[in-house]
Amino acid sequence: MGEYLSVKEAAAKWGVSERRVNQFCAEGRIKGARKLGGVWAIPAEADKPSDPRRKKAPAAQAAAPARSTVLMPLMNTPFEPGCCTACIRAMEAGPGREIAWAEYYYFSGQPEKAIRATEPFLTDEDLGLQLSACWIYAYANLSVGQIQRAKFALSQVQKTLTAGAEKTPQLRAAEAFVAAGAAVLLHLPVPKDLPPTADFLPLLPPGPRAFALYIQAHYLYLQQEYGKSVGIVEATLAMGAEQYPISAIYLHLVAVMDYMSLRQPERARVHLLSAWDLARPDDLIEGFGEHHGLLGGMLEAVLKQDFPEDFKRIIAITYRFSSGWRRVHNPETGHDVADNLTTTEFAAAMLAARGWTNQEIGDHMNISPNTVKRYISQVLKKLNIEHRQDLKQHMLQ
Repeated sequence: MGEYLSVKEAAAKWGVSERRVNQFCAEGRIKGARKLGGVWAIPAEADKPSDPRRKKAPAAQAAAPARSTVLMPLMNTPFEPGCCTACIRAMEAGPGREIAWAEYYYFSGQPEKAIRATEPFLTDEDLGLQLSACWIYAYANLSVGQIQRAKFALSQVQKTLTAGAEKTPQLRAAEAFVAAGAAVLLHLPVPKDLPPTADFLPLLPPGPRAFALYIQAHYLYLQQEYGKSVGIVEATLAMGAEQYPISAIYLHLVAVMDYMSLRQPERARVHLLSAWDLARPDDLIEGFGEHHGLLGGMLEAVLKQDFPEDFKRIIAITYRFSSGWRRVHNPETGHDVADNLTTTEFAAAMLAARGWTNQEIGDHMNISPNTVKRYISQVLKKLNIEHRQDLKQHMLQ
């Protein structure tokens, strides 16, 4: 445009979102901005508008801490199963509701829509919006194979965690929550500058607090502290987390993996069905695809026959999410988690790596021991190894 900038160019120049630039133009805060054919043209020499609230502050007054909207508004909304989208529509119009829609798109297995909904908020001045958007955007991009975009969003989270700006305790808690979740759920090392969980957990709103306890339980699961992990889950659910379905679904799912690791498949089954009862009315199935591995065998045994179409969708989510997950996890950790197995082969191999016999695996997955033996033989061949005891290095924890 010669002497004019586009909204995108101005946003890049000033380090703000395109949505914010459009807002500046609509409010008349950019001198000389013109609307041409439905888009704004911004003079190249125009300065970024200053925050009018800062002009009103006395010169001697210290800068106010950054403001923040509620983190992950849908996660923090109690609703009855089947009423999720109705609750979002009832929210006050504005950015918070837009983020809630992005959450719904992601947790219902619609990553492309989640990406589009979060893009305007990735560098938003409201850090609650920014943190929520970056977290959703990162995981949604893993699901569509856009690894560099996912890494960019995760780096934005890390930047806010280490930035020296004055922040409220609640905002610091939100940063810690998102950073911990990003690390633990990708099975990566927890950031060194992360505050202790006990310091930030009480400052989170109730829905994200329940999800933070899921993250803590998942971390303990990865440390093979299965009893402690499931204890956190059972206590959190007993204290009312069920009223926040998104957090409750994830709590139930990590309990499935804990009880499978403790060789208590009937208790694992109860938690899987509880998660399914919460998820199915609103199609919140993303978590079932994310918890591949031990959960896979339980899905084969419990959902495949009664919910075949839902099962197919969950398997599709598993393939695309795990593919993106490995492309971040494997290079970062040096742990070469297998990427060339079917979900059924992976589920059987996970149990075999934990010492389950062919009979035990077959009883759990509703298949014969001979079928299990064939799956394990195929896995060994694909991984170019000879013995079952060598499976562990290629499996998830």
